[in-house]
Amino acid sequence: MKAEQMDTADVLAHFKEEFHETAGELYMDGNSLGLMSKRAEAALEAALASWKIYGIDGWTEGERPWFTLAEELSARVAPIVGAKAHEVMVTGSITSNIHQMLSTVFAPTAERSVIVMDELNFPSDIYATESHLRLRGLNPAEALRKVPSRDGHTLMLEDILAQLQGDVAVVLLPSVLYRSGQLLPMREITEAAHKKGILVGFDLAHSIGAIPHTLHEDGVDFAVWCHYKYMNSGPGGTGGLYLHERHHTLLPGNAGWFGSDKTKQFDMDHSFTKAEGAGAYQIGTPHIFSMAPLFGSLELFEEAGIERIREKSLALTKFMRGLAAEHLPELQDVTPVKDEDRGGHIAFAHPEAARICKALKQAGVVPDFRAPDIIRLAPVAFHTSFKEVEEMVMRLKRIMDEETYKQFSNERNVVA
Repeated sequence: MKAEQMDTADVLAHFKEEFHETAGELYMDGNSLGLMSKRAEAALEAALASWKIYGIDGWTEGERPWFTLAEELSARVAPIVGAKAHEVMVTGSITSNIHQMLSTVFAPTAERSVIVMDELNFPSDIYATESHLRLRGLNPAEALRKVPSRDGHTLMLEDILAQLQGDVAVVLLPSVLYRSGQLLPMREITEAAHKKGILVGFDLAHSIGAIPHTLHEDGVDFAVWCHYKYMNSGPGGTGGLYLHERHHTLLPGNAGWFGSDKTKQFDMDHSFTKAEGAGAYQIGTPHIFSMAPLFGSLELFEEAGIERIREKSLALTKFMRGLAAEHLPELQDVTPVKDEDRGGHIAFAHPEAARICKALKQAGVVPDFRAPDIIRLAPVAFHTSFKEVEEMVMRLKRIMDEETYKQFSNERNVVA
């Protein structure tokens, strides 16, 4: 089917009008930072107006009182990750939430003190876990075990399962690998780990807003994520965490005022009374302006439906990789082939990836480069058309064919 026909049949096409886009630019970096929607903009402006009008009374007055803003948002995010409302909290960042979750659920013993991650993981997750282990008096060289990759791009399920040994306490993996876009089999990993008494957590940074999740049903113990990629909440937007309800009896490892039972929060008692649900695992005062745009974004997700978003996302990326296979044989597609094994972006490997991405920007395409040799391209279901994907591939083809690319190669050879 041609791009024009696919666009005509696209039931989400009207959402394109909801986003601010630059004329002539093809934005393919939604997996790094989502574009601003008009509703997110309006929600932020409403929060600013609330501060202007109410001052300190904005905590308890107005259309969206700040005191319960996080809880209101969390209940609406919960369906997107397949959780119960009281299992989700919009708070912190991925890194701070990793610290919170490990501080809360990780209880090392002489027999179990190892955390399993993977060698392809995003650096911040590794940094956080290593520092957490050191705070517990453990040596990361011994207590952090990484699943190896056979090809430098993906992980094999059997290699993950092989790490689930008797000394492992926690497994913390990405749902989608940030370079290759591989989607891990979360349910299978969780079930296998639980059979061995191991807790399981996932970083959903590259999956939330792009694919449906079933965290509660799958029995996942905890998860963390950001909202500024596919969820379009803006740069540095407040993140989120999930903790399965069976763990809600645990005191937060890092307790703070906003983790208090809200009916007692202003008693100013030095004895901490934790909130009943995931709200207990907040730490400090919510970042109101960083959270506000999420209200506008969530309206779009609720109208579109995450299942339809996933369906279009798969269609866009399948269309793109088909065109790339036809017109860009120089690029190595390193994203898994099966739909059930991939997230919302396609990753191409090439020795000149950094220079190609620079040329793409000059040609009006916004890609994403990941060292050492990955070009990530993420068409977004809300605002990317099939025609735009086709045009992006054609611009990339011209770059690969023309003197610009030859010049890049020659420059590299001279430097070498």
